[in-house]
Amino acid sequence: MEQTVTSTTTKGLVIGLILILLALVMYFGNIDVNGPVKWLGYIIYFLGIIWSVYSYGKQINYNSTFGNYFAHGFKVSALVTAIMIIYIIIFITLFPDFKEKAIDEARKGMQANKDLSQEQISQFVEGTRKFFMVILIGGTLLIYIISGALSALVGAAITKKEPGQIPGNINQI
Repeated sequence: MEQTVTSTTTKGLVIGLILILLALVMYFGNIDVNGPVKWLGYIIYFLGIIWSVYSYGKQINYNSTFGNYFAHGFKVSALVTAIMIIYIIIFITLFPDFKEKAIDEARKGMQANKDLSQEQISQFVEGTRKFFMVILIGGTLLIYIISGALSALVGAAITKKEPGQIPGNINQI
């Protein structure tokens, strides 16, 4: 009996929902995201993509190639990226105070740097306030796509490959 292959959509939704839940717990739990905990979401994302590639390989009895494994992982990461961008838009809309808190944190960090003048800090803050959503969405897109591609590469590299083991279509992403 052939095992059912879990779709990239299902895997992407699961990983995305886990990341959203983590973000909400951190926000409502007032957890300082500037400490080591800031890496937790990225670790979950990275391991989730690797898991999705590995589980795909296992479900198809490793009857595929590096390229197909990578494509599977990258599709999952693209969906998670889209989910996180939608989440950010909704979150900022529902909790506009997040924007001001983030800008205040950035201002405090810049004020600790003695090489920056008050005018430079003010210009940065105004520019950030004006383009906050663009910066947030662009940063999310860039970080998630790059780390998703790297995760898919790692997942494809560690997953066993035995194309041709079973007759059939190995392009079953």
